[in-house]
Amino acid sequence: MKNYVILLAGGVGKRMGADIPKQFLMVKGKPIIVHTIERFQENSQIDKIVVVCVKEWKDYVEGLVKEYELTKVIWITEGGSTGHDSIRNGVFFLKDKIQPEDFVIVHDAVRPILPQKAIDEVIRVAHEKGNASSSIVCHPPIVYTEDMVSGVKDIDREHVMLTASPQVYNYELVLKYYEKAERENEHNFTFTSSLLIHYGERVYFAKGTTNNIKITKKEDLALFEALLSVPEELLYS
Repeated sequence: MKNYVILLAGGVGKRMGADIPKQFLMVKGKPIIVHTIERFQENSQIDKIVVVCVKEWKDYVEGLVKEYELTKVIWITEGGSTGHDSIRNGVFFLKDKIQPEDFVIVHDAVRPILPQKAIDEVIRVAHEKGNASSSIVCHPPIVYTEDMVSGVKDIDREHVMLTASPQVYNYELVLKYYEKAERENEHNFTFTSSLLIHYGERVYFAKGTTNNIKITKKEDLALFEALLSVPEELLYS
């Protein structure tokens, strides 16, 4: 049983307003995607990585792999038109390369603050339960809205978990549902956990961290740079 990473780098980052996809922006002397890959490169449980990439940037990623000696990145394949399609491409790409009992770790390239203990924990839960999503308890109040302008209904925080990547899945399980979604022409699932829930599977939570930010807007870059100076033991406690 082995663990393979499907690293999602297929977005173009329109909300960032940059000239290049946000995963390739430089922070502290290296591209964001390199910071993220290095988290998995350093983890002894990770066997190999496939980067699902914007088509026009595949050669650039190949250059980064060589420059930064990212030896666990074995494959680079093309992303899709949606996040769902990019994950699907990664899952299907691995069909003839891994075994049904293996596990895949699906992660966003623009979530680079990833403590080793967080990786270990989500893998541990997935190996025990068949799947796991990095998750945190919801503390802020949540109000349901129909129009994004107002709301009249509270949502009970005790029954809400905030999930993010990394998410880890038994490969046989996740392949089955991506193939089913493909047959049914379904392409709009937010993430793999949404796909499983749609088809009636229970998803399991692994302890995550609020520091696992997704870099989406310009202000996130400053936060990411600040978090890089925080000792890892304080990022996951």
